[in-house]
Amino acid sequence: MEVKKSPKADLEGKKSTWLLIGYVIVLAFMFVAFEWTKRDVKIDMTQAVTEVQFEEEIMPITETPPDPIAPPPAEAPKVAELLEIVDDNSDVEESTDILTEDNLPTKPKAEVKYVPVQVVEEEPEEQTIFEVVEQMPEFPGGQAALMQYLGKNIKYPTIAQEQGTQGRVIVQFVVNKDGSIVDALVMRSVDPYLDKEALRVINTMPKWTPGKQRGKPVRVKYTVPVTFRLQ
Repeated sequence: MEVKKSPKADLEGKKSTWLLIGYVIVLAFMFVAFEWTKRDVKIDMTQAVTEVQFEEEIMPITETPPDPIAPPPAEAPKVAELLEIVDDNSDVEESTDILTEDNLPTKPKAEVKYVPVQVVEEEPEEQTIFEVVEQMPEFPGGQAALMQYLGKNIKYPTIAQEQGTQGRVIVQFVVNKDGSIVDALVMRSVDPYLDKEALRVINTMPKWTPGKQRGKPVRVKYTVPVTFRLQ
């Protein structure tokens, strides 16, 4: 059976038109609703801002009490003077003592004793012996003159010559403040005979120029090698 439709009853052609009309109606209702809410709502700003009141705190005024005044010192009690009233007819003994050399009171005499002053003699301190000073002691004429002096005055011991003994003897001594030679001793020995001869020559040397420290002569140790050599 074939279904027949009338072209007048077909609503598919008007579907889009009615859809647009519906959109317009909905938008109109929404516009009216928004306009109505904005006009009716009112904001009361009268009480929004209020004045803030600060309460001032009144500080009490305090005063420092003045220092108490000390009471004045109490007055010393007055001693009443006692006056002794004497009758005019009474006899009053008056005594006047005259001081003379005879009746002066004797005073103890001071005794003066002589105490001898004891003078303590200070023992001279041991003089310091220096090893190195600002100005070292020197043989008269210098080091070359010293070597010449030793070469001329040394006498080679006969026993040492026969035995063929030779070597260098080192002698140490002290040059005093006045340049004299003292305390000579052998620091390195070679032979007893050679050592003895070396000491003899050193002790017979003339006075040296003394060493000086800070411009003053001092005692200084000095070392001299004495060489014995057979030719």
